[in-house]
Amino acid sequence: MEAELNHTHDAARQSWLPAASAAGTAFPLQNLPYAVFRRKDSTEPFRGGVAIGDQIVDLAALREAGCLHGLAADAATAAAGQTLNAFFEMGPPAWRVLRHALFGLLERGSPHEAMVRPCLLPQALAEYAVPTRIGDYTDFYTSLDHAVNCSKPLGLAVTPNFDWLPIAYHGRASSIGVSGQAVRRPVGQYRVEGVAHPVAGPCQRLDYELELGIFIGTGNAQGTPIDIAQAQRHVFGICLLNDWSARDIQGWEMQPLGPFQSKNFATTISPWIVTLEALLPYRQPWRRAAGRPLPLPYLDAPGNDAAGAFDIRLEVAVQSASRAARGLPAATLTRTSFRHQYWSIAQMIAHHTVGGCNLQAGDLLGSGTISGPTPGEAGALIELTVAGTQPVDIGAGEMRGFLEDGDSVIFSGWCERAGYARIGFGTNHGKILPARHVGA
Repeated sequence: MEAELNHTHDAARQSWLPAASAAGTAFPLQNLPYAVFRRKDSTEPFRGGVAIGDQIVDLAALREAGCLHGLAADAATAAAGQTLNAFFEMGPPAWRVLRHALFGLLERGSPHEAMVRPCLLPQALAEYAVPTRIGDYTDFYTSLDHAVNCSKPLGLAVTPNFDWLPIAYHGRASSIGVSGQAVRRPVGQYRVEGVAHPVAGPCQRLDYELELGIFIGTGNAQGTPIDIAQAQRHVFGICLLNDWSARDIQGWEMQPLGPFQSKNFATTISPWIVTLEALLPYRQPWRRAAGRPLPLPYLDAPGNDAAGAFDIRLEVAVQSASRAARGLPAATLTRTSFRHQYWSIAQMIAHHTVGGCNLQAGDLLGSGTISGPTPGEAGALIELTVAGTQPVDIGAGEMRGFLEDGDSVIFSGWCERAGYARIGFGTNHGKILPARHVGA
């Protein structure tokens, strides 16, 4: 994929579908994100689709309609499967050709409008699945603001290695679910203040973490690192990701190997993957604050300095069961941007593979919690509430130090820049269910 702007980024181009040009739409013609869907409450096979306005282009139906040819038709065939892995494996030329072909079919004035219209399904009538077969999932820890916010209440400093490498751990792919996931409060072992020995029971300090999910498009051979200058070519696209976290379990189990049961019970991703090509207008220079050390050579490249950051705006809201029952809106707690992240996507990939680790099509990387420099930009309750000691108001007098049963957490994301169309990621939401009983 050439990292250059092209006609698919032109804000003046519009679709023949009115909803794709409506104010506030997440999915204008310039976006065209991918998901795996089927008709709600049906037994149809899941299949690949592309969002446009309030509709989904059914790629299997479009392929049968016969308005795609050559590599675009082959790519649509691969993307119409029950996962997007085969499409990802085709690489940047196929991704680009299909995106541009879809742009042409959906643009106002297209001679193929009559052929495409029967291939649309309203998003309101669809349900979604995890879009790839995720072979491996790695979660990073790459926000300096988040690291500082979490360390201060404990009287600790950020670990020295944070300045030098993108810290990460391997997560559990089997418990990744799609937006709408019901998350059972985890049970585990933790320490209670004033008690000599640990206890086993339901998590008392359940939290969310605002992250982005980065889908690997093409992998690398084992033993062959991905150079930072080429790393973005290996990324297909990005979604919203909630790294649910049991803070009490985490605090007890992390010494010395890192998270285990505190993270493996659930991770929720949004259904739509926004392609890296759609995000090109929203790149920004990657910068380090004055006084911080520069990266080692394998994590440094002119292209990363010039355009390694992405200005992806993000918002977190929490809704209680009682407020939902009364028809009251969710309370917005956080607004921030991915541009603040201390390590870039390219640096994450370069470090992940420098030792010879082989990434594969469909693998998922979590960006790490995304927090900004001001209090209203904290990406987790542990930061917003100072480890639960300063609860936040979620409306109508309800306070939260950590999440309660029945709470829903809603993430939303979008990009906007003067002269370009506003594009969105949709939403990512999950609801907390009570823990199952466990013996002491």
